[in-house]
Amino acid sequence: MGREERRRAERQQRRRSQQTAPSGARQPTARATEAQLVQAMLAKLDQQPPAGTGAELPRAASAPNRSVPGAAPSGVQTPAGVRSRGTAAAFTTAASLNTIPAGCDAVADAEPQALGLTYDFNAAEEGEPYRMTIRFEGRRTGVSGKPEPQDRFDVTETIARVVPGSGRVTLSKRMSGIAAGRWEVNAGPVADPAAPLGTASRPQPSGETATGRTGFGPIVRVRAPGVRLSAWPALVGLGTAVALVTQGLLAARLALPVTSILLLALVACLIGLVGGKVYYLAEHPNRSRSLTNMTSGMCLQGFVLAAVGTVVLGALLLGVPVGELLDVTAPGLLFGMAIGRVGCFFGGCCAGRPTRSRWGLWSSDRRLGTRRIPTQLLESTMALLLGVAALLIVVILAPQPHGVVFAGGIAAYTLGRQLLFPLRDLPRRTARGRIVTMAISGFVLLAAVLAAVLG
Repeated sequence: MGREERRRAERQQRRRSQQTAPSGARQPTARATEAQLVQAMLAKLDQQPPAGTGAELPRAASAPNRSVPGAAPSGVQTPAGVRSRGTAAAFTTAASLNTIPAGCDAVADAEPQALGLTYDFNAAEEGEPYRMTIRFEGRRTGVSGKPEPQDRFDVTETIARVVPGSGRVTLSKRMSGIAAGRWEVNAGPVADPAAPLGTASRPQPSGETATGRTGFGPIVRVRAPGVRLSAWPALVGLGTAVALVTQGLLAARLALPVTSILLLALVACLIGLVGGKVYYLAEHPNRSRSLTNMTSGMCLQGFVLAAVGTVVLGALLLGVPVGELLDVTAPGLLFGMAIGRVGCFFGGCCAGRPTRSRWGLWSSDRRLGTRRIPTQLLESTMALLLGVAALLIVVILAPQPHGVVFAGGIAAYTLGRQLLFPLRDLPRRTARGRIVTMAISGFVLLAAVLAAVLG
């Protein structure tokens, strides 16, 4: 048999073998074999738990989608507010960063310049009060050449007590001594081992970016969310007008020289403003004596002492009975303080401690805006009630000796004010000063009541 005949016979033999084999049996192709190998490898991987878990994951009924390490298992939704970074998840909440506008175009470019910033976030819903540190990092835009030290800043500001459940918190920061112009600022929380953030009970506010321009420093320094610059002078002026009208009407009722008394009262108010400033500077000896700081800050105690001293001295010079003049002055003075304290609430001074109570009101001390105990409004209400009581006593009872209404009213106000002091967000400088003041005012109040009853 030749070579050609043998090849022909082999081909015929292969044809007969294929015809006698089952119809579904075919030799596997290379692609089919590769697919079978991949399926076998996936099945083997499904039988092994991920490294470090110590437990076997449920096997999928069909070939599953391969998940990324650290991602949530299939079918499990990631809670809102959870940010995943690799294998770690951090609970974050929204925050915002804004610049404080100068508010007055006429002096916007006047010196000194400052940049005001407000970082806004929500306190944790529950837990104990915690500390939070916010980092502000800024650079001046449009700088030509090499940046100077005044073209950048990197500072931190710490909130000593963030009260959980107090809601929105706004931290205001002012940057002075920097170059005037437009700035780009980044702000966000700084890691603090004493107050770890990023957990479900203590979420981490997000980092934010803002741009804005510098403005006139004295205005930027007193502006903040929730603060109304015109509220304090407007309401103090209104309180002064109410006090003078009340004093004039009561003086006319007692046949006292109204014109002379009103002029004396105006002079007493002006001297009282100076006394309030001097008293404030005496209580804050380390405060800068710059022109900017000299125009802010005043203590009610200094105002009352200076004003009352002026009234007493003026009454002696004018020949007006001192006791009667003080009695007709007391109701108006208390009404004026009641109205002025509302101005303190809106002006951002004498603020109360942060609280989670539903009776708290959102207000600011020009640095930290949060829900607070409204101590200014509590003191205003107290002064109003004492003023009404003093007015009724003067008009209806006309007690003797003259002067007991003024002494009793001021003593009662001082005692109540000392009782409200612990609710303020201000550290006390002396441990016994408050107790001594309460004892003295209580003694004067008791003496005035006894004198009125016995007199």
